[in-house]
Amino acid sequence: MNFNKIYALGLRHLYLIMNSFPRVLDLIYWPTVQIFLWGFISKFFTLNSDYYSNTVGVILTAAVLYDFLFRASISFNMMFLEEIWSRNFTNLFIAPIKISEIIAALTFTAILRTLIGLVPAVLIAVPLFGVSILKLGIPLIFLLISLYLFGITLGLLVTSGLLRFGPSFENIAWASLFFLAPLGCIYYPIDILPNILQIIAKGLPLVHVFEEMRSILMNNSVNYYNILKSISISVIYFIFGIIIFYISYFGARKRGTLINMGE
Repeated sequence: MNFNKIYALGLRHLYLIMNSFPRVLDLIYWPTVQIFLWGFISKFFTLNSDYYSNTVGVILTAAVLYDFLFRASISFNMMFLEEIWSRNFTNLFIAPIKISEIIAALTFTAILRTLIGLVPAVLIAVPLFGVSILKLGIPLIFLLISLYLFGITLGLLVTSGLLRFGPSFENIAWASLFFLAPLGCIYYPIDILPNILQIIAKGLPLVHVFEEMRSILMNNSVNYYNILKSISISVIYFIFGIIIFYISYFGARKRGTLINMGE
């Protein structure tokens, strides 16, 4: 794996972002709107709900973490789609760069796109609503790692679909996370779900991340076993996503559809 190639590909996407005000605005706009929306909802529930009466910002913190997951997945997808929209897709795969280097470049660059959009929104939440995700303490680092790996996994699966089915599959890029959100128990405990759905939900890292988040904020207790479990599940899904990506790539190359991807 050539780190110079990874750096060069990542730098290309970073320049695309920083030299385009509409792109930067798009990254910042939606997370900020989410902060305002869920900030006021969180404030309302804090004042009117017994469940959240002693904890300020549980819903808003959940919204921030979920948006981090969403931005990580969408950022990976968008950089892949940028190659298609700019008709650079064929050049990317003709160039002497390995698939592993492309995945690594998109994975590391996605975190920059995610932070560009999310950091301003998180900073706004502190003076407006008195909520900071830093209250989660050191466990926050591990929760973000788990969410980021799972977000990249979803990005890998969507881009695999793009390789297999073509640009028409790009609509799934926007909907992929919404399919899993009800099972992720983002804003409510897992006990709310029917028993059969609880079994399925426990196979997702999201449940363990958001259950632990609520435990930290509401009970001031940390269960590192649950955090480790969420990271382990995310790593398994991440490896699975890479395998699916390779299968889709070699399948597309065998069918000869790569050259038509950007048309």
